[in-house]
Amino acid sequence: MTTWRKSSHSNTTGGDCVEVAKVGGNVRVRDSKFPGGGDLVLRVEGFARVVAGLRGE
Repeated sequence: MTTWRKSSHSNTTGGDCVEVAKVGGNVRVRDSKFPGGGDLVLRVEGFARVVAGLRGE
């Protein structure tokens, strides 16, 4: 079973939110408003680079 974690920036008014799940050496990312719509699978290292880029690091 995959355990999804919702972004801490999620809100109850349906804002833009994502969920992530670590599965083996991968991180899965999906839209929390449309969980059945598929997900993006990244290697852990690649996900870390994406997050660093979003933070401006």
